[in-house]
Amino acid sequence: MAADSSPRNTKRVTITDVARHAGVSTAAVSKVMRNAYGVSPAMQERVRSAMAELGYRPHAAARGMRGRTYTIGVLLDNVRNPFFADILDGIREQLESSEYTVLIGAAGFGAEEQARTVRAMVDRQMDGLILIAPGTPRSEVLDTAAVTPTVVIGHHDSSDAHDSVVDADDLGAGLVVDHLVALGHRDITLVAAAGNKAGRWRRTPEIALAEGYLSAMGRHGLSDRARVHHAAYSDDGGHAAGIALLSGGDRPTAILTGADVAALGVFRAAHELGLSIPGDVSLVGYNNTAIAALAPVQLTSVDQAGRTMGATAARMLIERVEGRRDRAMLTTMTPRLVVRRSTAAPGVG
Repeated sequence: MAADSSPRNTKRVTITDVARHAGVSTAAVSKVMRNAYGVSPAMQERVRSAMAELGYRPHAAARGMRGRTYTIGVLLDNVRNPFFADILDGIREQLESSEYTVLIGAAGFGAEEQARTVRAMVDRQMDGLILIAPGTPRSEVLDTAAVTPTVVIGHHDSSDAHDSVVDADDLGAGLVVDHLVALGHRDITLVAAAGNKAGRWRRTPEIALAEGYLSAMGRHGLSDRARVHHAAYSDDGGHAAGIALLSGGDRPTAILTGADVAALGVFRAAHELGLSIPGDVSLVGYNNTAIAALAPVQLTSVDQAGRTMGATAARMLIERVEGRRDRAMLTTMTPRLVVRRSTAAPGVG
């Protein structure tokens, strides 16, 4: 018999494809896959036929038929970010007295690598997912959340498909600008991650932070001095930003970074350039991680309660996994500015 040489479609079929093919919503497909109460036989037939015609593999549905696996997948991009450690501590503490095991997927910053990790978690029938500021395309997260209970931490794009836990990042940025202006600063620069436009998230944490920063600068009549410098939230990213901002003739008198780990990179750059903090430049981080309070650092930082965020995400996820709630929720943390020795009046140190 001759080998079949016809081209094969290797693109992964999603729940959105099934819904479109059947002419129904993704929520309707999810109900059919979960054998939810109230789904008519006609709807069952319509969706099951579409799944068969498209060759859709309903891993999450198969999981539901076999019962829970008591595993929770957590996606993050960088294990070196200490704020993620705070979130993981909160998740672990919330689940430590339960039967659930947490498995971590450190996928890097790439959108496709993150998406591949999420798919692997779904394919391994994990009961639920916690995605920390995912770079995965929003459409894929919505597809995943339609069949697997999901909590998104960080992104402000709420949805009926998944739960969300966010910090009021715009308010946090405003707290920092107000503090620095009160000290006498006018040239205040924000160092924020560039983000991933391919993911099509409308309001990521860095976008909310920049909005709050620009609004606060405008409120103080400093819009013409506002400057946003993009850098990765890592020590190397902060170091590169620090060298770029502090080695020029128009260096700012104060810098706000969107993550403590990036602030440490700026700290290192300032030291290499022979500048003192806060004598030559005031420095503020974000997350208020444990390293911010270390004696040699004493970094002023915005506390967004990372451990509480993690615990809240885990609690919300288990409510959905165990069927105690079927409506999506959004929980917002209130930021708090913790002032330490890295900020002072310009030229004072």
